[in-house]
Amino acid sequence: MSEGSRGSSLAFGQVVIGPPGSGKTTYCQAMREFLGRLGRRVAVVNLDPANEALPCPCALDIAELVTLPDVMASLGLGPNGGLIYCMEYLEANADWLRDKLQGLGGHYVLFDCPGQVELYTHHESLKNVFGQLAKWNFRLAAVHLVDSHYCTDPGKFISVLCTSLSTMLHVELPHVNVLSKMDLIEQYGKLAFNLDYYTEVLDLSYLVDHLASDPFFRNFRRLNEKLVEVIEDYSLVSFVPLNVQDKQSMRQVMQAVDKANGYSFGDQEHRSLEALMSAAVGADFHFSSTLAVQEKYVQSQDKAVEEEDRSRDRKISWSCLMCRET
Repeated sequence: MSEGSRGSSLAFGQVVIGPPGSGKTTYCQAMREFLGRLGRRVAVVNLDPANEALPCPCALDIAELVTLPDVMASLGLGPNGGLIYCMEYLEANADWLRDKLQGLGGHYVLFDCPGQVELYTHHESLKNVFGQLAKWNFRLAAVHLVDSHYCTDPGKFISVLCTSLSTMLHVELPHVNVLSKMDLIEQYGKLAFNLDYYTEVLDLSYLVDHLASDPFFRNFRRLNEKLVEVIEDYSLVSFVPLNVQDKQSMRQVMQAVDKANGYSFGDQEHRSLEALMSAAVGADFHFSSTLAVQEKYVQSQDKAVEEEDRSRDRKISWSCLMCRET
């Protein structure tokens, strides 16, 4: 994996990115266990200098090089400035990372990255680190995690789309956007449209119209229309729904990532003709995906109405019973 050694064997992996609290470390732990059951040798590399409470040991930890608390204390920086300094320090000491990674030959590597959005939309250091990894024969896909509950708020969902698009254009890696924590999606409100509307990012004009029903957002309709135009003009953003406790959901994300970084075209493990064709032509022969997720985690409107009717009937029955007793 030395620089410029094109004759050496390829290494595959994922760089797991996203805003704070989106579940990056949890994803890395769950994906390591899932891929391990499939027979892959998986190593997790922690590149987040602010991540001090790792749930399980990592094969490589940036804390051996630099930590956020030390940077903040010694240089008087805040959390954001400290993280940027840490990434610049990592870029400047790329040889340290290369030497450490040489001990992970033959592993599928999951890079757990910091949760600062600016690092993926504006700053260059982490992007340059990813570029160095490519020179060391790593074939990587960026897995961008976003909390699924943002789908319940049209304004926040448009913001998520803009952030995802900006990240895709800046990072310059094969990209898989993931809606994480699908099992919690409706704890913050109901979806205005079916789940596939959000995962496939369908006609966003409906979302702008929905926003216009809010007096606050009505004043920003033209701004929202222009933002939506940019997103639709690029036509790059889509999402894969994920619940890390659901094996089928994990398998769907794994297949999307394997296609993105090229792992599914290699000879590392057995591949069926169906899987190869699916990766080659972009078809999904397991037609379940989004529909199955919606049926499992998103309550249908008819079911919600039925539950409201039953609840109302129980209240009426209880009121009648109390009247009889009095």
